[in-house]
Amino acid sequence: MSLNSSDSKLDHLNWPLVLCTFLVCGLGVWNLASATKNAPIAMWFVQFRWMMIGAAAVAAFLFIDYRWLSTMAWPGYFAALGLLAGVAFAGKKVLGARRWLSVGSMQIQPSEFVKIAVIVLMARYFTKDEVGPRKGQYDLLDLWRPFGLILIPVALVMKQPDLGTALVTFFIAFTMIMFAKVKIRSLLTLLVSGVGVSIFAWQNLLKPYQKDRVRTFLNPEAYAKGAGYHAIQSVIAVGSGQWSGKGWGEGTQNQLAFLPEQHTDFIFSVWAEEHGFLGGILLIGLYAFLVLAALDVAANARDKFGSFLALGIAALFFWHAFINVGMVTGVLPVVGVPLPLFSYGGSSVVADLLGIGILLNVSLRRFMF
Repeated sequence: MSLNSSDSKLDHLNWPLVLCTFLVCGLGVWNLASATKNAPIAMWFVQFRWMMIGAAAVAAFLFIDYRWLSTMAWPGYFAALGLLAGVAFAGKKVLGARRWLSVGSMQIQPSEFVKIAVIVLMARYFTKDEVGPRKGQYDLLDLWRPFGLILIPVALVMKQPDLGTALVTFFIAFTMIMFAKVKIRSLLTLLVSGVGVSIFAWQNLLKPYQKDRVRTFLNPEAYAKGAGYHAIQSVIAVGSGQWSGKGWGEGTQNQLAFLPEQHTDFIFSVWAEEHGFLGGILLIGLYAFLVLAALDVAANARDKFGSFLALGIAALFFWHAFINVGMVTGVLPVVGVPLPLFSYGGSSVVADLLGIGILLNVSLRRFMF
């Protein structure tokens, strides 16, 4: 079967995945219009334009075989590191964080694209079996190189500082490693080592405000007027939505500016306040479908490289949604992770749509032989 014609591509496109992505993007723009009603600029329209750029990139990418990404894995990885280094030296500083590069009138956040670069590199690495796994399974000695490749961009992102993005990048890569036939003994050793690394990071690497977020999570009432303000206001917003919500544009926590960062990290709080428990379940269900659809693509991909790519994208959407919803509902500490395709941010939404493009490409090519 050939996919040379555009008709064949449309016939075999993963339409459920396309529809789910369209729904999440559409609801996101609609919700953002409410969250930023009083903003000096129409943020929802800016977000919509970025989505159109991402959609155009996805459409163009469908005409390129995804296996080409294997060739670009190393150049893409080093380009991502170069952008992170550029942020460290010439990045724009906002509220004490240096995370953006200015490109003309646009602000680009390279750390969002680093996640895609890491996914592609890990997929190539475990596809090529570049470390030569012993007896079909990876041991600790086999994993030092991929962990080194992961920790370099993670450390650069931590330096910005951006703990949330660093954690998500690490979790995505670690998820891919876990599915690479790692020996159980090695996994247990890694988990124990992770505890030790966490203690070291707490004592030597985390900044005071990052430690305050953990302390606030454990006892938010003690920091109600300081570090705990964000978390408490978010939980109030989510809870006040009750069963069916207050209605679009009627959320008091949002409209009266009690809810901080309502257009980015706490966008789910706006949604939950205005659309209630039912709306929250609907949105979480859409993300669950995205993750399950990505896992289905991974299970049915025509080769190992495609499977690992789809697995990495599934991990990207899972960890972003899990951490974001967890932190705004008080289940997890506040670490500053956007909700995919929902939170305001051009770099974030384009990177997420590139991930969708990879899924569609892998799914499409399984019909070729």
